[in-house]
Amino acid sequence: MHYGLCNLSIVALRNEPSDKSELTSQVLYGELFKVLEQRKKWSRIRLSYDGYEGWIDNKQFQLIEKEDYKIYSSKKEQLCGDLVSFISDKDHKLQPIVMGSVLSAQSLLNHDFDGEVLIGQQQKNQLIETALLYLNTPYLWGGKTPFGIDCSGFTQMVYRLNGFKLLRDASQQATQGDALSFIEESDPGDLAFFDNSDGQIVHVGIIMKDNFIIHAHGQVRIDRLDHSGIYNVEKRMHTHKLRVIKKIIK
Repeated sequence: MHYGLCNLSIVALRNEPSDKSELTSQVLYGELFKVLEQRKKWSRIRLSYDGYEGWIDNKQFQLIEKEDYKIYSSKKEQLCGDLVSFISDKDHKLQPIVMGSVLSAQSLLNHDFDGEVLIGQQQKNQLIETALLYLNTPYLWGGKTPFGIDCSGFTQMVYRLNGFKLLRDASQQATQGDALSFIEESDPGDLAFFDNSDGQIVHVGIIMKDNFIIHAHGQVRIDRLDHSGIYNVEKRMHTHKLRVIKKIIK
């Protein structure tokens, strides 16, 4: 088995080995992964952080040694806390990176960074402050950045920046934490999940105080939350049907 490190800002993770294939997620600068299968132009990888799998262009990552993978994947994450920042190489050339980029293994790339670095778990009340940094980010299926993000990418990144691990997809995240019976039992930072007509969980958002929720729907936005689901005041209608509320951080 081979091992890799993302050396570019934002790289597409696709469902199939083709540029035309669905974007299922993104690999941010500094993320580590196992290379499960190699082809001439594409490799199927499994991300170290959440075990998510997909196909990545062979020109868009750097192979590393197994021992380096073991060392740096076991280290406490160091994350870029700036919305947008820069790393510099040995020739002082700049490369932009985004919030949530991983800095733990930047020494393997001979890169330097002097922006805000986030390390370890923060207080639960910090989750909402982090979530608000993404406000008005456009929705992008598979996105994980302030330039485009999907609902579960949003919740995962907000939690990750505060030192807490969530899985990638909404249906996966719904398997984590403890279920609550009523909205009144929730605290800001808890997650609300929503299902479709087939009973499949297809959406997730972060509960705020006073029965508000912040979530990615068209853009990262704030709406009302009640026992039926998400109520959009502008449209004067419910847009999502509430399935379950989960407390991830006690």
